[in-house]
Amino acid sequence: MTGAEVPAACRLGRAMDSIVELIAAHKSFRTVEALRGVDLAIHSGELVAVLGPNGAGKTTAISLMLGLRRPTRGRALLFGLDPTDRRARSRCGVMLQESGVMGALQVRELVRLFSSYYPRPMPVERAIALAGLEEQARTRADRLSGGQRQRLYYALAVCGDPELLFLDEPTVGMDVESRRAFLDSIRNFAASGRTIVLTTHYLEEADELAQRVVVIDRGRVLADASPTEIKARVPGRRVSFDCEPAPPAAALSGLPVQGLEVRGSHVRFLTNRAEEVLAELFRRGTAIRNLEVVGADLEEAFLALTNHAQSSRPTLSVEPGLAHTSEVTA
Repeated sequence: MTGAEVPAACRLGRAMDSIVELIAAHKSFRTVEALRGVDLAIHSGELVAVLGPNGAGKTTAISLMLGLRRPTRGRALLFGLDPTDRRARSRCGVMLQESGVMGALQVRELVRLFSSYYPRPMPVERAIALAGLEEQARTRADRLSGGQRQRLYYALAVCGDPELLFLDEPTVGMDVESRRAFLDSIRNFAASGRTIVLTTHYLEEADELAQRVVVIDRGRVLADASPTEIKARVPGRRVSFDCEPAPPAAALSGLPVQGLEVRGSHVRFLTNRAEEVLAELFRRGTAIRNLEVVGADLEEAFLALTNHAQSSRPTLSVEPGLAHTSEVTA
């Protein structure tokens, strides 16, 4: 691809100090096209959440950014270099869902080992503290709980003091208290000017942390905006209530609502005209209890964006995962 063929959005991204780029990126696995011409630029200092249903293409997009896979067509750039270039990789940290670490080594030993892969690592004890593993520093990796193991992977990702940090489903297996502390650590790391790319199925995490959300589905970018802007794309209020007996279909017909769900006696829908809808339900004699009217959240916006019929999806039971390797952060 010549310079003249680079899409305008990506040329603008470079001007805004983009450090990760996908340029008209396609990736095919046999007959399935996992990515279909994705253009994406991530800029220095951003915290970006990449979201998508299983098999949507988000994991493939991340693997291209990391150089774990190569585009079938198009380009991927990391700090303006090929993602496999060690000069680019040495400036990145990566936390995968599963990493191959030596279970016989202690936490401190593993962090010290991984730190040696980088030209300018942070102090080992600081990396351990950022992950909240001070009390487990002398514990063997194979004796950690699931949540502690996730925090170990985080320590290994940040120990090189990276400019760019990739986090793939980082809070899986954590309890509520650990998850809260972990999210605070991510927030503080981002506040120091680092760039973070996050994938998660916990959409409240994306809503809470991300400055920008990229939604990928069926190999294309469906949305790229702030969480507030994405939530504004769905009707303005979520209404839910209980009623006994369960409402007949006629009691809910002809209302200006979207995403209507009736599960037993519980009713839930989205609408821009909450007051009008409720007034009409009362007029129809609907007995409403436990009424809740709130703004639409990121999960509802995500579902609205990706609500395609199953028959329209490519036949792909599971998207190929990220490489299972401990060397990706090197």
